[in-house]
Amino acid sequence: MRILGVDPGLQNTGWGVIESVGNRLRHVADGVVRSDPTLPTAERLRQLFDGLMAVIERHAPDEAAVEETFVNKNPSSTLKLGLARGIALLAPATANLPVAEYAAKFVKKALVGTGSAEKHQVEMMVGRLLPGIVPAGADAADALAVAICHAHHGGTTRRWQDFAVVQAGR
Repeated sequence: MRILGVDPGLQNTGWGVIESVGNRLRHVADGVVRSDPTLPTAERLRQLFDGLMAVIERHAPDEAAVEETFVNKNPSSTLKLGLARGIALLAPATANLPVAEYAAKFVKKALVGTGSAEKHQVEMMVGRLLPGIVPAGADAADALAVAICHAHHGGTTRRWQDFAVVQAGR
């Protein structure tokens, strides 16, 4: 299974693609989609959408996982992050991919063992779980962390959903 992880941001949206086969993970690609801060918000959102759609077209993921937005003290920043997150959900949905959402604390706990882990701890665990790679920055590392979290926990959700469908059919 090929998984696209997304760490939304209006200026920088990190993305990472991994393959999960059984309990093995393999890095496929990662990067950052950037928007031009001099443009109006609508144009910046279009840049993010187009960039994510290009990633989806190029790497053909089977599923996507997006980090949930946390609330900032600054309402304007929270709103802008929410808009970028909407694009991060819309792009894979437009490509007919199942999209899962994970809280940042859940991702950190899944990778490091604690929901209050520091960014450098998450980056270090991404490097251990996907040896030999150097992500294209902190946003890409966070996106890979979301994809890894989904690889570990998304399969459990899928198995339970399949079980429910089988049980409903009886």
